[in-house]
Amino acid sequence: MNKEEVKSDERYLNLLADKFPTIAEAATEIINLEAILNLPKGTEHLLSDLHGENSAFQHVLNNASGVIRRKVDDIFGMNLREADKNELCSLIYYPEEKLKLINETEADLNDWYRITLHRVVEIAREVSSKYTRSKVRRFLPKDFAYIIEELLHEQPSEPNKQEYYAGIIRSIIETRRSEEFIKAICQLIHHLVIDSLHIIGDVYDRGPGACAIMDTLCNYHDFDIQWGNHDISWMGAAAGNLALIANVVRISIRYMNVETLEEGYSINLLPLATFAIDTYGDDPCEHFQVREFENNSRMEQSMQMMAKMHKAISIIQFKLEGQIIKRHPEYVMEDRRLLHLIDYERGVITIAGKEYPLVDTKFPTVDPAHPYSLSNEERKLMEQLFHSFTCSERLQKHLRCLYQHGSLFLKRNNNLLYHAAIPLNDDGTFRRVKIDDEEYSGRQLLERIDRIIRDAYFADAGSETRQRALDYMWYLWCGPDSPLYNKDKMTTFERYFTKDEELFKEKKGAYYELCNNEETCDYILQEFGLDPANSRIVNGHIPVRTTRGESPLRANGKRLVIDGGFSKPYHKTTGIAGYTLIYNSHGLHLVQHEAFESKEKAVAEGSDIHSRTQLVDFKTRRMLVRDTDRGKELAEQVANLQKLLFAYRNGIIKER
Repeated sequence: MNKEEVKSDERYLNLLADKFPTIAEAATEIINLEAILNLPKGTEHLLSDLHGENSAFQHVLNNASGVIRRKVDDIFGMNLREADKNELCSLIYYPEEKLKLINETEADLNDWYRITLHRVVEIAREVSSKYTRSKVRRFLPKDFAYIIEELLHEQPSEPNKQEYYAGIIRSIIETRRSEEFIKAICQLIHHLVIDSLHIIGDVYDRGPGACAIMDTLCNYHDFDIQWGNHDISWMGAAAGNLALIANVVRISIRYMNVETLEEGYSINLLPLATFAIDTYGDDPCEHFQVREFENNSRMEQSMQMMAKMHKAISIIQFKLEGQIIKRHPEYVMEDRRLLHLIDYERGVITIAGKEYPLVDTKFPTVDPAHPYSLSNEERKLMEQLFHSFTCSERLQKHLRCLYQHGSLFLKRNNNLLYHAAIPLNDDGTFRRVKIDDEEYSGRQLLERIDRIIRDAYFADAGSETRQRALDYMWYLWCGPDSPLYNKDKMTTFERYFTKDEELFKEKKGAYYELCNNEETCDYILQEFGLDPANSRIVNGHIPVRTTRGESPLRANGKRLVIDGGFSKPYHKTTGIAGYTLIYNSHGLHLVQHEAFESKEKAVAEGSDIHSRTQLVDFKTRRMLVRDTDRGKELAEQVANLQKLLFAYRNGIIKER
């Protein structure tokens, strides 16, 4: 380091001097940062395709994909019976529910409190050991902050502190604060066992708990989301895209999940029900019978009503989609405008020059001369739904959270995270996609689309920029070159109205096959500025069908697909209930989960999700903070502070 080098940064160093005005303060900060750089890397938790399955999500979050159980095994080993370990784990996962059960069943509560307090403090001490005291302090509950900090940093085996430590535990019990203290410690463990949470798309659709999942995420200490196609559909609907509003309602009805709309987001479906009865009252809507899932007894009583609503909103969706396609010939999706290809008198549709009979020929709201125009009643209905979606306080809160914490892709610690695909040509090169008269590919394409997604919400209301962005949100849901879909078409209409399965086929883009090759993955990683030698791609979107022998490890381990089927409808085809990833200081661990039965069983019997860890990458040297992206930022701060010290000591900058 020399004076010329430091003087070139003098303007920045003067700004830095405002924060660290003396040699002592700058030196202290260097010492602090160097200490942090030598701590073990924090644990990252990666999940994908939650699809509204809140119970399973909460359990995987609570048990940190088995991390807490492994901590319990490491700490207590053979000193605890399996039944005791199970009970301790279920207490940490669900402290409030477990404590209620303990109160009803335990004969000597004070003795149980004494033993349990020692155990949970020991676990908290272990999971907090790789963080600075200041970071741990941020998560301490106000009521118990001092006590917990003392217990975490005092050893009960230390001769000079044995009575001190035991006295704290005894006082907690005697003042009848044991339950509140245990809850606080368990919450601290939840915060510390996972440093950051990555959701690789698709919180929404199918399952009933998307609202609850979003509530959890929006209050989580450190999370990000790489938007999936189902998230984009909901984001576009919440921003006011009518076709996506219809799509969201249609899928919710199809999967008997209207409680997300009605109870979660206060979306009023009564106008749709009224319209459906008036319009399709004598139509059995046989091919729109909704899918039946367990625990939907309330829904089963109104299956016919739901079928009519299902058909009504589907026809509206096809009309609105046809309007978008006509506005945007650049989407090259004219083959998805099908209503004008129907011979309404004969009940057939002509697709690619061939006639197919329709299984449903009742179209009371379709004017054959203007098939994509909404009827007056349909228009009024969509105005009401538009108001419900755009004025739902909770939905808008979740939408802002998705924008604040979301993006199309994320580079983090040598992992490239994105939900579905990077559009490729058949020869493996990046596909050039035209947007607003310019072509984009690879990373530039995703960055351009990311800006469009933000324009759909943040651009001036009523502006052409916002309207074009809103339309493009629909394209992202189902467009051939959308990185969130990337199939030649979405055959929703054909599945409803024809029975020829050849028409149901949706050809995947070249990415889905080519990305199983190591060379393609290296090509993509280089495009995003990552070193292929030590980097990986992590995707979701396509369920891994273990029953067919599929593996989440692709391209010689360069790509991991962690959509293992959280969604219950997938369980029969996947054979499991999801994959998650744990990336800690020891390496990357792939965890395969079996189906989660219920929180009640986990509390009462200590049952857990049966998980199996597949070791993906084990580091011979434990990773430190300095090995992470955050570590690089801290190291740069240290370098700048070293320059500031040099400037102080050589009179270039005066101490303040």
